[in-house]
Amino acid sequence: MKGKGIFVFVALLAGFISYSQKINPEHPDLSPANFKLDSLPNSEINIPIQINLKPLFVMAETSVDTLFTSPNYPNDWIQDGCDIRYKYSFRRSPLQMKTSGTLLTLGFTGYYKIVGSTRLCVKGTVLSPWTPACRCGFNEPERRVNVSFSNTLSIQPDYKVKLNIVRNEPKPLDKCEVCFWGQDITKQVMKGLTTELDAAKKELDKTYGLVDLKPKFQQVWDQLNKVYNIYGLGWLKINPQKVRINNLYSKNDSLNIFLGLTAKPVISFERPVEQNSWVPNIGTFGRKSGFTIFMDAVLSYDSLSNILNQQLAGREFEIKKFLFKKKFIIDQCKVYGANSEKLIIKLNFSGTNEGVIYLLGKPVYNKEKRTIEVTDIDFDIKSKNLLLGSADWLFDKKITKEISKNSAFDCSAFIDTAKTNINRQLNQEWVKGVRSYGNISDIKLIGIYPMQQYLVLRSNCSGDLSVKIDSVSFTL
Repeated sequence: MKGKGIFVFVALLAGFISYSQKINPEHPDLSPANFKLDSLPNSEINIPIQINLKPLFVMAETSVDTLFTSPNYPNDWIQDGCDIRYKYSFRRSPLQMKTSGTLLTLGFTGYYKIVGSTRLCVKGTVLSPWTPACRCGFNEPERRVNVSFSNTLSIQPDYKVKLNIVRNEPKPLDKCEVCFWGQDITKQVMKGLTTELDAAKKELDKTYGLVDLKPKFQQVWDQLNKVYNIYGLGWLKINPQKVRINNLYSKNDSLNIFLGLTAKPVISFERPVEQNSWVPNIGTFGRKSGFTIFMDAVLSYDSLSNILNQQLAGREFEIKKFLFKKKFIIDQCKVYGANSEKLIIKLNFSGTNEGVIYLLGKPVYNKEKRTIEVTDIDFDIKSKNLLLGSADWLFDKKITKEISKNSAFDCSAFIDTAKTNINRQLNQEWVKGVRSYGNISDIKLIGIYPMQQYLVLRSNCSGDLSVKIDSVSFTL
């Protein structure tokens, strides 16, 4: 009986001490962070850009004369040698544009009429007067000729599209025979026309030899550097890095440029500072296809703590210890990072004892449930050491299991909202005449990084993106 009384006394004393002692262990050690936000891998965004060439076509239409005539027509003659003289009027049809690969052809059909006469000459000596004027294309269908300019497209590192313009030889569709003996002077007409076309080519070279797209690309680059409010998620910063050209060709009335963009997009709850920069020169050609984005979403621990409090605050546990029933009540939870693979869960509690304990757990992503779960929850070493001497009953697995069960953060709404809002952001008019069309088809969470101030969720997005430029400013 005496031994049993001592046991009861010790148990009572231990119970009394456990009731009276407040638990307040030291804060867990924070190990140095190995993860940095600037370690985000480069995202490769391949954007097919379609530039409407109709503005160029319209400007070329206005720059090429619709009427060509011989000098001082109809008063003066062009004399070709001693024996032929003529004068002509030439009008053209509207320009027609054809594209293939990097070749753009501007052509038209010309309609001309000519009047001429001949005389007999021997070694430059005139032996007869001029014959009466003979006409071709007057009071009869005008004669026709096909005329074209070929333009080879190339884009330079400074965003200038170079047009290498070549005047093709005119191709007469009808002969022009004058006078009663059928003198064919088609060659003379083509010679005069070629002189006029060379003058027109020179003017085209001067005005449209270089099409400067850099102002448009700078506008798009400026928009990429802006910070965008992704409602329900925070702020998106694309962080563009480099630009390259993957392919360049023309088709129908459009110039198609397959642009490669290297970027480091980040989503954060706090609005980051916008940083403007000049659009870099175009890099070397690449052959990557598809649409791949690595994106960091920076989540606030306050929001995660609120979720955990909603699920656990006020929960009460009853634990038997020797002759006593112990009570453990969770008053408040706070989640933050340990600068490693671990999350820290700080619990303010009351009941048999009161105070603070610190738990450590590893955040993992459950792909099937689309939830972030905290696994392997256990007491921090400093909390363990303190509890061993005062309240070891708190080591009961019932507490850690319940906390683990309720430490799951549903990402479904986050992922679905991200897809919806980012897709909305991809489909918009950036500046007048420049519109993007895109769709994110999949978002995969590939990493969780518990930083001290925030939780970083790294994801990989795949989808499609294209840009159409309907209006272009043409400058030298």
